[in-house]
Amino acid sequence: MLADLSAVELRRLIGSKSVSPVEVMRSSLDRIEALNPLLVAFCDMRPEAAMDEAKAAEAAVMRGEELPPLHGLPIGIKDMNDVAGLSTTYGSFLYKDNIATEDEFIVAHLRRQGAIVVGKTNIPELGFGATSSNPLWGTTCNPHDPRITAAGSSGGTAVALASGMVPLAMGSDFAGSLRTPASFNGITGIRPSAGTVANERRAYGFSPFNVEGPMGRYAQDARLLLAAMAGPESFDPLSQRRDPGFDAPSTPDLSGLRIALSEDLGFCAIDTGVRATFRTKMSQVAKFFHAAEDASPDLSTVEGVLQVMRSLEFLHDFKNIYDRDKTSLSPNVAYEVERALALGIPDAAWALGEHARIHRSSQAFFNRYDLLFTPAASVPPFRHEEEWPRQINGESMANYLRWEAIAYGVTLMGNPAVVIPCGKGPDGLPFGLQIVGPLHRDAWLADVAVTLEALFARDANLCRPTIDLPALMRAADNLKKKPPQERKTT
Repeated sequence: MLADLSAVELRRLIGSKSVSPVEVMRSSLDRIEALNPLLVAFCDMRPEAAMDEAKAAEAAVMRGEELPPLHGLPIGIKDMNDVAGLSTTYGSFLYKDNIATEDEFIVAHLRRQGAIVVGKTNIPELGFGATSSNPLWGTTCNPHDPRITAAGSSGGTAVALASGMVPLAMGSDFAGSLRTPASFNGITGIRPSAGTVANERRAYGFSPFNVEGPMGRYAQDARLLLAAMAGPESFDPLSQRRDPGFDAPSTPDLSGLRIALSEDLGFCAIDTGVRATFRTKMSQVAKFFHAAEDASPDLSTVEGVLQVMRSLEFLHDFKNIYDRDKTSLSPNVAYEVERALALGIPDAAWALGEHARIHRSSQAFFNRYDLLFTPAASVPPFRHEEEWPRQINGESMANYLRWEAIAYGVTLMGNPAVVIPCGKGPDGLPFGLQIVGPLHRDAWLADVAVTLEALFARDANLCRPTIDLPALMRAADNLKKKPPQERKTT
């Protein structure tokens, strides 16, 4: 089916007039109609408008016009980005009536690149949480097992891709919001270097933490989307010139590269099963490279730095709401605001200085190594009712974010990172590798991911796990037959 093809292949077929954008859109909408009641990947949608735009895209093909790189490809947009005519709810009743009047920059830019917006993908309430569940739209379910979380906050995006609802979708990432869902759902996600993709949504324009990035079922699809997203804009003070490498995909010679391996970045709690799986997988993967050594940058103070730097942004975004009615905020957000209020200027001064040290140490690290490999997540995918892992190997996690340290440690480094699927983990669910590359070498890192994915595809132990689509279809059909009050997928 068209819904199961890669974005790269669909774009080739559209360009050669072998397939119509209308056929591609119909396949996407049919898959959403069939599976979304079970998986809850999409919240608000625009099927009629999307089909009209697909017809216009078809007409452009038939007229022989020059086609942009994403021409006719359906795309999902995270429910934190404005799409004209659709709600931007942030998964919260606070914003349930918030209808966008115009596209924000990145959405308008992707439309100019030819993508057709299908709808908004689900997130945790206000975008903060380990699972993509909220009181407004419900719980997003993992297509490999609907009893399992899709992770957050780009969980709806990851599920839409893994289940074939769309070939492309956007995510965003602060402390793993894009990378963890990619890992749990067996797809690819790229956290770019800050400034590779212009961002108008950061609370503090000079903060490198919050980035928007691509997600794709395949590494080549995520690379295609990142190339379309990348480019400088004056409104973003961190914006970088577009890497010309995006216009000339390459196949890096892995045999000449020196890689570093780290199970825990020196400070993270990691499930013993994940450690063992990572070691086993990397014993195979390392053979593709010139040399592999156990090493990581000095990230010993990451935990304290992140708490302070993150708190600054929470105060900017939520203090007014907290002062007005803190009960209207999710417990996670109220907790973050209260933690922020306990900090002072000396805390901020220390964190800013220490973050600079972490960044410089990390860049020196990449003078010795070409790539850093880690597990993409510290625990295997878990069931919905767990909400977030309270313990890892008996060590208590202080809050809903602590278990994602393997992701936010890389955030503070500042380097680009890609998550690619690498077979299955200790529980038979998707296992992801996080690959960190040199600063601003985003195009090259994406090429490495595409190269590795092709090599993994030849090995049953490393290849991307696929969903059992017939079983999902049956589960979705059974759910539709139940009365609304019984339609629980958790």
